[in-house]
Amino acid sequence: MVSIKDVAKHAGVAISTVSKVLNNYPNVSEETKRKVNQAVEELNFVPNSVAAALSSKQSGRVALLLNLNNASQTVDEINMQYITGTIGRAVELDLDVITIFDSMLKGKSLDEVVNYLRSQSITGLLIFGMSRDDRVLQKLIDSQIFKIVTVDAPLVNGFSSAVWIDQAAAQYEVAKKTLTENRGKSILYLAGKKNGYVSGERLAGIQRLAREEKIPLLVRNGEFSERQARELTFRYAKKKDIVVCASDLMAIGAMRALMEMDIFRPVCGFDGITLMAYAGKQMNTVRQNFGRIASEAVSELKRLLDGGAGREIVLDYELARMKYEDILVPAEEA
Repeated sequence: MVSIKDVAKHAGVAISTVSKVLNNYPNVSEETKRKVNQAVEELNFVPNSVAAALSSKQSGRVALLLNLNNASQTVDEINMQYITGTIGRAVELDLDVITIFDSMLKGKSLDEVVNYLRSQSITGLLIFGMSRDDRVLQKLIDSQIFKIVTVDAPLVNGFSSAVWIDQAAAQYEVAKKTLTENRGKSILYLAGKKNGYVSGERLAGIQRLAREEKIPLLVRNGEFSERQARELTFRYAKKKDIVVCASDLMAIGAMRALMEMDIFRPVCGFDGITLMAYAGKQMNTVRQNFGRIASEAVSELKRLLDGGAGREIVLDYELARMKYEDILVPAEEA
């Protein structure tokens, strides 16, 4: 078995220096980090803390990496479902899980992220809410150092799998349903984040619909923000027949703006969050089971940890019409 002494000799540094790099100590030069990490890779060195975790009754320790939406003042229902689904399935599979937020890794280099994860005895990661702007996470996946499952980011290699729904098809279907029901002839589309994988797929879905129906499509970026969706609706909705939103939160902002303007425009959203039912009007949406998505992601990560190869998993979804009565619980069920 390779020891820390072997790594130090291979890298040409002291044992204490290897320990500092592995435990992410400050004041270690980038060149020294590079040499140590290279030696770790070349020798396939596994730190004692990781080896202990792997040799215990548990299959491994995994990290749940969440991207918090700080732009919203509402409770992040989706992340809570992700956490619940992840922990529930991890317990069933005897996996130890810790939660990491994207802000904890912000500004760190690839080597720093790798060393941090190793210091926490991490063997695999579940990444939620990743975008094209997350360069270090992209490099982490490409490095194939850890087994990784991304949710809503189609990044697949030998060590990494992706889990999501067919975003483009779902956006197309919910928008077409709303358009057909209301005989719409033009669309205001409030897209999500410019560099988001999900946003790009949903935009492709609405563009396909506009081409097929040969109707005008006005696209504006709402950044998944209720406030921005409200402002964009005030500005552009009067001249369009329906408002299609790439998230329920934006649909709520759009609907509230239309009610303040005292005009009717059909609005549809995407995600199926409970808060949608409180918007004041019924709206079509795409309902995703986020707890199930997280559970499937954990199962896939376990398969990777057991030696499986990366792959893409596309789950199902349903179109729904959210209304207040759907979320009321009868007294006898409470």
